[in-house]
Amino acid sequence: MNRQRGGVFTDLGTRWNVPRMLRPLLRRNYRFLFVTLLCALIADGMWMIAMVWQVIRMGGSPTSVSVVSGGAAAGLLVSTLAGGVLADRLPQQRILFVLEIANAITIGGVGVLVLTDAVTVPMMLVVTFALGLVSGFYFPAYSALVPRLVSPGELLAVNGYESAVRPAASMAAGPAIAGALIALHSPGLALVVAGCLPVLGAVSVSRIRLEPDGAVADGADGLEPGHPLRELWEGVQYVRRTPWLLATLLFASIQVLVVVGPLDVLLPFAIKDHAGGGPSDHSMILAAYGFGGVAGALLMASRKLPRRYLTVMMCLWGVGALPLAVYGTATNVLVMVAAGFVLGVVFEAPVVIWGTLLQRRVPRRLLGRVSSLDFFVSLVFMPLSLALAGPVSHAIGLTATFVLAAVLPIPLAAIAILAARMPRDELEHPLPEDDAPVSPTVNAPPGERTVG
Repeated sequence: MNRQRGGVFTDLGTRWNVPRMLRPLLRRNYRFLFVTLLCALIADGMWMIAMVWQVIRMGGSPTSVSVVSGGAAAGLLVSTLAGGVLADRLPQQRILFVLEIANAITIGGVGVLVLTDAVTVPMMLVVTFALGLVSGFYFPAYSALVPRLVSPGELLAVNGYESAVRPAASMAAGPAIAGALIALHSPGLALVVAGCLPVLGAVSVSRIRLEPDGAVADGADGLEPGHPLRELWEGVQYVRRTPWLLATLLFASIQVLVVVGPLDVLLPFAIKDHAGGGPSDHSMILAAYGFGGVAGALLMASRKLPRRYLTVMMCLWGVGALPLAVYGTATNVLVMVAAGFVLGVVFEAPVVIWGTLLQRRVPRRLLGRVSSLDFFVSLVFMPLSLALAGPVSHAIGLTATFVLAAVLPIPLAAIAILAARMPRDELEHPLPEDDAPVSPTVNAPPGERTVG
């Protein structure tokens, strides 16, 4: 039997017993998609740093930086729901290709304008808003495409190491590369280089080869697309009729409202007032949280999906905020660092389960819309949480605010579990592990398959 290019990696992976977490990377199509994601994340991290320093270079104030940065959130809020509808209407591969080209033109173009001193702060705001719009279309399409490229049993691993790679690429690698290029020349050079990465991403996603009937199976039901608002309403109705999904989204909404504000707004004051720390200590605590998140994601990715997947997910989220009580009471920075690591582990591990459940239990024809609704809920409640954190702390005290944020998710998680009858639901809908080896022909394009 003569094995050609498409089956080499999968065949070797089967023989060498590749770890569970890495098995999806044996699939040719998913490798190309992963490269696309990596390029997008690094470019995003480079943009974030280069944008800030370009605004400062033009004499912008902290308020200017805040306004320009907020443009991305505004763009996301506007486009996320529409992105979900589009992801369920059109081939996701085509959507990602177009968006990568749009990112390349936008980021690279503003880089050229920076190098020629032709850019202004309002122009940077418009570009940031445009990039936010693109992101709102990007992630629903990406989330809907992944289940077509790997087996159901590999989705937990995919969500696990993607959860680990996202912060590493967008918050570490991208900013580091941008910082080096800014030090070498200017923010303009960093932006031009960042604009080249989406080109590589577009080339990579164009190399994905799907079976002809895959698009039909994923696109729905064979019916002509209806009005976008009607299709969006169909997604909302599906969530409303699905108890485990509705209960989890409602819980997540309140959790975002309760937790994000204390973490982002009040933590610096706890460090300064309770532990006598400063900016470097704040950075250490956030880094510990990030490392904990990576550890939690990789730990979950290396294991099988729990049999009681809904209960495990909700219990982890319920008790996961308890380290916030340490932030509100500790007088030692190292204790806060340890709490940050634990917080990262228990927050990120259930996120991996959640992403896997969406991709395994939500019908493919609705996955883009449901993913966008999940994203939209977080976007809506995050600014409200940030706005309320200060007044609540002023009213009941810093320590009480952190303790409240730490314990409130526990009864909320219990209510969600019981109201949606999650223990019964997960037993009635088991998600068996798919341990079958990856076929050497899976995801191989025509002409690259195993031949006898």
